[in-house]
Amino acid sequence: MNFIKTTVLALLILTVTACNNKKEKQSSEKVSVEKTTLKKDKKMKVLFELTSHDKLGNTVKKTGFWVEEFASPYYSLLDKGVTITIATPKGGAAPIDPSSAAPDAATEATARFNKDEVAKEKIANTEVLADMKSEDFDAVFYPGGHGPLWDLANDANSIALIEKFNVEKKPIAFVCHAPAALKGVKGIDGNPLVKGKKVTGFTNTEEDAVQLTAIVPFLVEDMLTANGGLYSKAADWSAYAIQDGNLITGQNPASSELVAEKLIAALSN
Repeated sequence: MNFIKTTVLALLILTVTACNNKKEKQSSEKVSVEKTTLKKDKKMKVLFELTSHDKLGNTVKKTGFWVEEFASPYYSLLDKGVTITIATPKGGAAPIDPSSAAPDAATEATARFNKDEVAKEKIANTEVLADMKSEDFDAVFYPGGHGPLWDLANDANSIALIEKFNVEKKPIAFVCHAPAALKGVKGIDGNPLVKGKKVTGFTNTEEDAVQLTAIVPFLVEDMLTANGGLYSKAADWSAYAIQDGNLITGQNPASSELVAEKLIAALSN
């Protein structure tokens, strides 16, 4: 009789323990699913850093940022629900390169921008770069245009911000002349950030084609190579973008959409 009672008691204990374990497992699985959903549904925030420089060297011509290189990534991210903040070194209005607003430079994205009063209002009232903090964003993107060659390439706040994004292993993306902003940026090891990394940017031959080789302070291709970057390129004016870790670079205006795609993919991981 005692044997039977002992056996029944043991079975009862095992049954209760199994039920509790099952409940704990279900609870853990539920939490895991909820965490995944929250991460998936997180509202991404991306900082767009534009130039404040509007003078093309020692000429009387104007420069600034290139509309297509802003507009294509801007709408690609915006349509994905990304919150975008736009900043410049000086704050206020970001200068648009007049050539990028010409009919021969028009694309679907630039046409959309021309009708977008909200976006144009943001461009006219950008935030000040020095006030931007990497912890407030999931990634940073630099559109090109010749302007960055003069200001962002040497801007201490921009350099420090890119280095902070890199330390935090967040995506840092650049297109066309915007890789100029990487000129003074250091990696965690103290070497130039681009050293040993696959990169691209506006080519020397493309700069020759627009007859500005003698005007610009330096050539993007030469700078990236001199800093140890593993520079590569496609045919002039072809769409080409490359990613190495969290660093994304695009060759020219035609590459802005590819850079946006790689940035979106990086934010989705």
